[in-house]
Amino acid sequence: MRLVMTEPVERTAGPYRRRWWALLVLCLSLLIIVMANTALTVAAPDMTQDLGLSSADLQWVIDGYTVPYAALMLLLGAIGDKYSRRGALVLGLLVFGGGAVAGSLVDSAAGVIAARAVMGVGAALIMPATLSLLAATFPRAERAKAITLWTATAGLAIAAGPLVAGALLAHHGWSSTFLINVPIAAVAIVGAFVLVPPSKAAHHSRIDYVGGLLSVVWTGSLVYMIIEGPHFGWGVKAVTAAVAAGAGLLAFVLWELRHPRPVLDVRRFADRRFAGSNLAVALFFLAVFGAFYYLTQHLQFVLGYDALETGTRMLPLAGAVFVGSALTGHLTPRVGMKWTVSAGMVGGTAALALLTQVDAGSGYGDFVAPLVVLGLAIGLALSPCTDAIMGAFPESELGVGGAVNDTSLELGGSLGIAILGSLLATSYSDHLADATAGAGLPASALATAQDSVGAGYAVAQGIGDKARALAAQAAQAGDPQQAAQLKAQAEQLAQGAGRMADAVGSSFSDAVAHTSLIGAVVLGVGTLLVAALLPGRTKQAPATAEHTARTAATGAEQAAETRGEPADETAANADAEEAEEAEEATAEKPEQADAEKEPKRAAAGAR
Repeated sequence: MRLVMTEPVERTAGPYRRRWWALLVLCLSLLIIVMANTALTVAAPDMTQDLGLSSADLQWVIDGYTVPYAALMLLLGAIGDKYSRRGALVLGLLVFGGGAVAGSLVDSAAGVIAARAVMGVGAALIMPATLSLLAATFPRAERAKAITLWTATAGLAIAAGPLVAGALLAHHGWSSTFLINVPIAAVAIVGAFVLVPPSKAAHHSRIDYVGGLLSVVWTGSLVYMIIEGPHFGWGVKAVTAAVAAGAGLLAFVLWELRHPRPVLDVRRFADRRFAGSNLAVALFFLAVFGAFYYLTQHLQFVLGYDALETGTRMLPLAGAVFVGSALTGHLTPRVGMKWTVSAGMVGGTAALALLTQVDAGSGYGDFVAPLVVLGLAIGLALSPCTDAIMGAFPESELGVGGAVNDTSLELGGSLGIAILGSLLATSYSDHLADATAGAGLPASALATAQDSVGAGYAVAQGIGDKARALAAQAAQAGDPQQAAQLKAQAEQLAQGAGRMADAVGSSFSDAVAHTSLIGAVVLGVGTLLVAALLPGRTKQAPATAEHTARTAATGAEQAAETRGEPADETAANADAEEAEEAEEATAEKPEQADAEKEPKRAAAGAR
């Protein structure tokens, strides 16, 4: 057995033997990308206290990772296709690990934000590479199962991040949450060389760098606007970003429509299956990331769980993701992706609807059912969408396909945190103002408490500290009258601290319920749109099958030219593979058989 895998997967005779071990490496790479964000949500309170972060600082510590990650994926995915997908994966892991080490060593807000941005660049290399290598390594018949495991890994990371970070924070500082990525990245790098075969497009034209740079401009500006506007107000920065995003998107679309070899053929979005899958991914992660954002805060601040306890209580979500993934592997071939994806989105809507019942008296038991339903929904909906998106791209553009899927995911997640997070903050602030009306709380203290639930409890704790200080003075006072006055003031302040803490908890619980209602409405409407977009099993157009046959034949001929093989022999092999896929489709979809076979015969005759 070779120590380093050097034979490209395209040249292996039959399916690559160690492909499932290679999938493990790709899943480990995905794991650290998702954990980098979910672990930070648990470490944020310690980081805020240690570095003295403002609300704006903390927001950019979280989102400094998101902007380069979302903006660079499409261009870096295309570069990986042309030069080396495995090279892109390894380089991304090195950059990501270097950023994580830097993040653990810095001691300022600017340093942490910069380190997170470097990690975002690494993630933009890693994420599309994992999907493109998966699609290149696995035969089409096994790809859906591999993507299901890939998706389940993302669900596991959502829960594993807080759990691992909580275990570390019990004995170490927040910097340890950066370092957990380093050994995993090191193992993944070694595994990439030993287990993952090198892969690149057999035939790839010159990269459309202008289109790639325009995608960086409009995507980066859009994500920046999503972050800046809702959290910090629609000032000059947010408006400028909005204008840049709109102008950049328009320029990108016009350029790609005119370019003979675009970095992304935007005409693909006219295909209902492709457009519906991307919309489903974006909407679903809007709900998932938004809900995760406020659920972890509720568990930590309102219910009082520490970091490790919070992570442990998110485990039902991870377990349900695996169950949902198993179900989608069973259901999708039988009922079609439209119904599986729609069922998953209905489940996500139901999970958010259950969270509308949260109130001041809610305990952890009230969150178990929403977490389980949300996990099942993730498992059901996402892998069929990812499989459909990747299936829309030829072999030469698998990295771009992975980047499109991941950009939809990241844009949805950014929108979820920004929109639902902004609604949460506004609702909490309004409820707290109503709950403390007439309490005589100074305006400055109220403004501080309205900033966040953590700040609200800090104000309540400050009032309690003053009460304890006055009680101590009363105990030491020599004058009985003075002691009685101090004791009365201490009791009054203590009661005020208790009322303030209760007001903060109830206001945040009410805000969670209100925000969940908005999220459920958004995801519910989105479910109807996705269901309308996704075609049923009987509605595949003959032209689609013809296009698939032609794409496969062209790719086979180009690969043959690269390897020096006879083109007609390779084309015949492509015909055989197409016929085999047609037989599989016929077994699952009898009603499509006649519609698919005729175009393939026509395409074969044309060749």
